Amino acid sequence: MLKVLTYNIHKGFDRHNREFVLHEIRQHLQLADVDIVFLQEIQGRHYHHESRVSGWPEVSQFEFLADTLWPHYAYGKNAIYSKGHHGNAILSRHPFERWENINLSRFRRASRSLLHGVTNLTDSNVRLHLICVHLDLVGFERKRQINILRHHINDAVAEGEPVILAGDFNDWNGRMGRHLESLLAMQEVFRMSHGKYAKTFPSNWPILKMDRIYFNHLKLLECQCLNGQPWKQLSDHLPLYAQFAY
Repeated sequence: MLKVLTYNIHKGFDRHNREFVLHEIRQHLQLADVDIVFLQEIQGRHYHHESRVSGWPEVSQFEFLADTLWPHYAYGKNAIYSKGHHGNAILSRHPFERWENINLSRFRRASRSLLHGVTNLTDSNVRLHLICVHLDLVGFERKRQINILRHHINDAVAEGEPVILAGDFNDWNGRMGRHLESLLAMQEVFRMSHGKYAKTFPSNWPILKMDRIYFNHLKLLECQCLNGQPWKQLSDHLPLYAQFAY
């Protein structure tokens, strides 16, 4: 059994971008007790916040969240600016065989990328591909980025190897979702089990279908949108959870 969660953490600030809530996010991620965490908008460094924000960790945000539960992690630095950088991260209880980050954006400050890690599940011989994405808000840019994603998966994933593709797709109206499923020969956990994508944004009153978990060559056992407290008060996105058999 494999439990995963995807979450856009809004750089550790609450949905109003006022309070620093990374400590609360870590506490509740640990309580979720999952094997793999896909994270978007995670701060690698921020020289201004490091000296001025109370409770800012001495290590990177992904190391702080990983703590003792997820000893293996990968980070893709995408949005780069004078005060620091942020991007995507994958935290894992299983060791990475390898990982790579591909920047999908044509703009230096935009965090649009795919972070691809390959892990061998420690209790089996299964070689699992983990892909964390954060796609563009603009439709034609998303289409271009999805084409890059498709070519990458075709080149990097062997026939029959399972893949979990998760993150913030910014496909707020769901128009590209079914096309993406067909293009990649994958299923999305909520559309498979509930007939529609989960509404995850904004977290206090979710109306937009931004976040997804796609998969293939695994058996979906359960999925949830964590839409209760305290998640509504933390990031501006809600996290998604799924459980698989392999």
